[in-house]
Amino acid sequence: MSPDFLAAPSAAQIAADIERALAEDLGSGDATAELLPADARAEAALTCREEAVIAGIPWFDACVRRMDPSARIDWHTIDGQRVAPGAVICHLAGHARPLLSAERSALNFLQLLSGTATLTADYVAAVTGTGVRVLDTRKTVPGLRLAQKYAVRCGGGHNHRMGLHDAILVKENHIIAAGGIAAAVQAARRLHPELLLEVEVENLDELAQALAAGVDRVLLDNFSLPLMRDAVRQAAGLVSLEASGNVDLHTIGDYARTGVDFISVGALTKHVRAVDLSLRLRLG
Repeated sequence: MSPDFLAAPSAAQIAADIERALAEDLGSGDATAELLPADARAEAALTCREEAVIAGIPWFDACVRRMDPSARIDWHTIDGQRVAPGAVICHLAGHARPLLSAERSALNFLQLLSGTATLTADYVAAVTGTGVRVLDTRKTVPGLRLAQKYAVRCGGGHNHRMGLHDAILVKENHIIAAGGIAAAVQAARRLHPELLLEVEVENLDELAQALAAGVDRVLLDNFSLPLMRDAVRQAAGLVSLEASGNVDLHTIGDYARTGVDFISVGALTKHVRAVDLSLRLRLG
């Protein structure tokens, strides 16, 4: 993966994420950390207890350095790299109080984003050799969309639109409100000709309407495998096709082999199990 592909959000965006996290965790202060001597120093080892694809290092670092700017953080992995169970992925050293105050928020980011990256990598592996790109969706944790979409890239997946502003996806309710596919596409081209225009269809008749309207991409919503193969033949390469709905690790390979170009999976960012991490301190 190229460096640009794995580029993290800006430092300002990451800082905003961690400020929210630290504010809800610290409140008026860390009452437990006050039990430690103010000048106590500590070292720590961060262990990944399971096989995982790591993602979220910039957030972890920002949390720690927000609390202790002088902390030393030595990583033994990079975002996007798979690590083995029991791997020590990082060593830290700094003042004990701020390290402990930063611990939970830093781990929360790293374990959540590594979970997203690991699940994404599993889906990407399931379509190996098909040429299909696995896409995320807008079904993200509120306030953490840029972070989760970064984690998807760390897992080898690709981002769909970031939000409602950078691409147009005309769905069922838009079609109803606009008065049909042709009318919705016409309005989209008039108002935002610079944006990618995708239309969601539920059957082959709607696919024909979308093709006639001249869209950029068609989303095949909850198509059966036979119907999806028919849609690929009908589109005949005129537009790119995206499959969505009822996709899991057991079915994505079958969908990929129908000939579609993209498969979007809401589970990448919605059904995430955090990776098991452990940070163990010792006074230095």
